[in-house]
Amino acid sequence: MLKKALFILIGLFLISCKKEEPVTPSNSINKILPLGASRVEGSKKDFESFRYELWKDLKNGGWTFDFIGTVRDNAKYDDYLGESFDKDHEGRGGWTSGQIRDELDGWLAQTGAPDIVLFSSPGGNDALEGLPYTDAISNINAIIDKLQASNPNVTIIVEQMAPAHSSAMTPQLTTFMNDLNTDLISIATNQSTAASQVVLVDMYTGFTDDYLADDVHYNAAGASFIADKYYAKLVNYMDQ
Repeated sequence: MLKKALFILIGLFLISCKKEEPVTPSNSINKILPLGASRVEGSKKDFESFRYELWKDLKNGGWTFDFIGTVRDNAKYDDYLGESFDKDHEGRGGWTSGQIRDELDGWLAQTGAPDIVLFSSPGGNDALEGLPYTDAISNINAIIDKLQASNPNVTIIVEQMAPAHSSAMTPQLTTFMNDLNTDLISIATNQSTAASQVVLVDMYTGFTDDYLADDVHYNAAGASFIADKYYAKLVNYMDQ
């Protein structure tokens, strides 16, 4: 119960720290929406988001792209290759899949339709809060439906999520994550269309306790691990 309370308090703290910005829809190719909860948002210096490391990977690859979203975190990031980090994202610390589902249409109305979505740790907070597994599955499908309604050609990269710290992986949490990572295979198959691919990225395999800053959030090494896995998948779906 103490760990669960800590997760909830962290989520509430992160919600209070978000900075909402006026949004102008992007005209870039490769508009990328990082979508999820605290693993997207980050909270430097306590723990890291993968976004900064992925942004550097994409800059190193010479890609043209734009991260989009209605929030920006307040953390400081070093410039890289003479450019400032693109902080736009849709990571909401502590939010469940149902909360994301309910607000997604409003976010998309502000940002415009993404070309690519990075759907981080789907159902992760549902699992931590002990919410019904079937509701998480329903919400994940609904989120994909909304994204495809916004852009019938969108590519949605969905994480088979990295685990929590081994000391926090209760039997209930382990079952939830294992079942979800398996069921996402059929979700990706069933939700893919000829124009809109729903593809999985395996964040679970190879992820260890050494990649965590606390029970659930990434340290610098973990952020790099996740970013590199995203990059290897992402570049197969980007326009030149």
